[in-house]
Amino acid sequence: MNVRRLIPAAALSTAVVLGLGALTACSDSDAGSGRKDGKLDVVASFYPMQYLAERIGGDHVSVRNLTKPGVEPHDLELSPRQTASLGKAGLVVYLKGIQPAVDKAIAQSGARHTVDAAGLTKLEDHGTEVGHGHEGEEHHGESEAGADPHVWLDPVKYAEVAQGVGKALEKADPDHAADYKKNTDAVVKDLGALNQKFAAGLKTTATRTFITTHSAFGYLAERYGLTQEGIAGIDPEAEPSPARVKELQSIAKKDHVGTVFFETLASDKTAKTLAGDTGLKTDVLDPLEGITKKSRGEDYLKVMESNLAALQKALGAK
Repeated sequence: MNVRRLIPAAALSTAVVLGLGALTACSDSDAGSGRKDGKLDVVASFYPMQYLAERIGGDHVSVRNLTKPGVEPHDLELSPRQTASLGKAGLVVYLKGIQPAVDKAIAQSGARHTVDAAGLTKLEDHGTEVGHGHEGEEHHGESEAGADPHVWLDPVKYAEVAQGVGKALEKADPDHAADYKKNTDAVVKDLGALNQKFAAGLKTTATRTFITTHSAFGYLAERYGLTQEGIAGIDPEAEPSPARVKELQSIAKKDHVGTVFFETLASDKTAKTLAGDTGLKTDVLDPLEGITKKSRGEDYLKVMESNLAALQKALGAK
């Protein structure tokens, strides 16, 4: 997927300066300035984009998340007002292919200041191959040509996205470029430390296979030498076929799998049914598409550490 072209830095700087020159007060009424309350108005499509925008933007940005807490991002629908607001934002941070409504709204809004996370790192196909989902499963509107969009669940790839978001913020608001660089470096450092924790924590385990309702962990599995078996592919709400259930029962026995994972934003019915039929335990492996009161942590890093602990326990880490 190609990232939507950003406005050249010089042109964007001029636009920001002209917008600031027209201000008489820092208010939401300054349509088209890309600023809100004196800060750069940044729109994030869902939580992983919000997290980066807030951490890298710091005090210089005002971040709005299009996906409210508790809403399944894939199913998001936008109002005409939300769509129109995209065209006035100082920067829109999104991931093309995971939220069809957002992709459509960005095109309709004529938003010029955008950065597509899917174009900041290499995407791969994990959705239809055996070991990374249910062969032949529909992609629930996600990604072109079967590309897996869940790059934020791999700390290394997420760090690449963070660097791209940082550069986009520098172009959109060059007056604070030094701060954006500093904040980007801090995020990348944190993600590097998280990657080391996962690598060390999952180095030696009794089994390398895990079963999950949502095939969102292909990049994570590949990064740390694991095998993801999705119950029903990319759609966390889909019902698995009888043949797939039988296949998973065989895999669980052969690979000594003791846990079936479900997530916080989708029903646990399928996971519990499979677990009940096979005598397995259930636990949460959070795809981090949103933070709610049910999340095992208040932000990306904390929830990822909870995911690591859950994987260590399920895989029999030594």
